[in-house]
Amino acid sequence: MENLNNSRRNFLKHSAIATAGISIVPSFSVSGLGHKAPSDKMNIVGVGVGGKGHPNLVGMSTENIIGLCDVDWKYSEKCFNEFPSAKRYWDWRKMFDELGNSIDGVMVATADHSHAAIAASALSLGKHVYCQKPLTHSVYESRLLTRLAAKHKVATQMGNQGNSGDGVRQLCEWIWNGEIGEVKEVHAWTDRPIWPQGLQRPTLEMKTPKTLDWDLFIGSAPMRPYNDIYTPWNWRGWWDFGTGAFGDMACHVLDPIYQSLKLGYPEKVRGNSTCINTESAPQAETVEFVFPPRDNLPKVAMPAVKVYWYDGGLLPNIAALLPEGENLMADGLGGCIFVGSKDTLICGSGGFKSRLVSGRIPNVTPYLRRVPGAIGYVDGPHEQDWIRACKESPESRVEGTSNFAYAGPFNEMVLLGVLAIRLKGLNKSLKWDAEKMQITNISATEELKIITSNEFKVIDGHPHFNTQYAKFNALQRANEYIRHTYRDGWNLPAMP
Repeated sequence: MENLNNSRRNFLKHSAIATAGISIVPSFSVSGLGHKAPSDKMNIVGVGVGGKGHPNLVGMSTENIIGLCDVDWKYSEKCFNEFPSAKRYWDWRKMFDELGNSIDGVMVATADHSHAAIAASALSLGKHVYCQKPLTHSVYESRLLTRLAAKHKVATQMGNQGNSGDGVRQLCEWIWNGEIGEVKEVHAWTDRPIWPQGLQRPTLEMKTPKTLDWDLFIGSAPMRPYNDIYTPWNWRGWWDFGTGAFGDMACHVLDPIYQSLKLGYPEKVRGNSTCINTESAPQAETVEFVFPPRDNLPKVAMPAVKVYWYDGGLLPNIAALLPEGENLMADGLGGCIFVGSKDTLICGSGGFKSRLVSGRIPNVTPYLRRVPGAIGYVDGPHEQDWIRACKESPESRVEGTSNFAYAGPFNEMVLLGVLAIRLKGLNKSLKWDAEKMQITNISATEELKIITSNEFKVIDGHPHFNTQYAKFNALQRANEYIRHTYRDGWNLPAMP
């Protein structure tokens, strides 16, 4: 344990130096890489390798996978076996400290709440970063990663693999060519959640498995007793660790909307849902975003637009726009409907299988860059496009389209949807000041009530309800959701 503590102290010292802008640039043989390599292969480490991180690393296996880190070594066993020569770690800080200058790139696929601390530290150390979606757990964290990536001029990519696909590129080309006219209304949906949501905190405290470091899993979040309902996989539905169905899937489903309509930041956002509590995301949600007009394109205007989201089995109720019997869940993930002034476009998640309701097939010559092999939701092309960008110098780099300059602001939009759900008890559209990262229409004295427990029993044939609430200062709660307070020892680098 003393060696681990020393390693953590060394890491914090090195990270502080990097964050202060003091760096040593070693010689290198490949443009963009930070180590002196005998070949053109990157040295990549993975943090969070038991779940999605495993196929991400397989998609990067053209390179040298030199380090694997996970808090759950049973869950990570298959990935450990896949890359037997990689050194194994429990704590990413120790891995960064020990492998140091030999690391070129970092793949992050932990629970959502840990993304920012790992990615920000890697960026501050000048490492290229591939980070799973949602990029972060809070709006502030997204802004931080966006600025750190720009400051350190490294290659970045958020793990919404459909972003590299041919589908979204074709969809953008159609819309920018004016094929459906001006778009003022868009609807998007998913079948998620497919994990438990709407749960109350379990009262049973279980014994932590020897193969799991619970303290490291908790990370920056408030400590709570271990229960196997939290991890693996199920962390997505718990507010402290995940962002619910919206945060999980919107980075896939809304990507074609955000790209094609060049959305930027919303002016207003409003959320509604099934029963919500202090612990867990609801079972079904709807969100409405209002975006201001954007700069017109040569062949189509970009007027103000409303974007509607549905999950948990809810679907758009716009029968007049849809063909009879249209299956909105044909691709198993979700999709979008763009309501244009000339035509209506329907697509699957990621913009795949785009088609016009009129039946007309647009004749638009493809011109956007295509990523080889990215013809569906497959792992590999998205990761390889990041690797390509890593090996190019900052001056001549062709960025992956989900680099943090794009993914950071997009992820802020997604997290504003999560924020609107968590603040739905205020019964208002939240006005957003993007520059200040503030909601401007919550007063200092406003109160927010959120359910803490919701019990129902039938006693002697009669229903008995026992719903308990917690009361919060609404403005303080909103600010906490925008920028989290972290557990001691888990502070982020300063905002550049």
